[in-house]
Amino acid sequence: MSQTGYLILAISILAVLVATFIISFVLYKRTPVPKGCEDIQISEDNCSACSRHNECALYKGKDEK
Repeated sequence: MSQTGYLILAISILAVLVATFIISFVLYKRTPVPKGCEDIQISEDNCSACSRHNECALYKGKDEK
């Protein structure tokens, strides 16, 4: 295969990967939130019951909100 063929192959593979990312991102954004998870609040009781609450990004960011 010539150098031009490899270049076209590389560009087409990259285009397929970018298209796959864009399509999956759009589908992810359109997916509705499951019932019961719309307004989940972070509570001290639930976080202290978790064994990893000190490492959790949600727990650390709860004071900033």
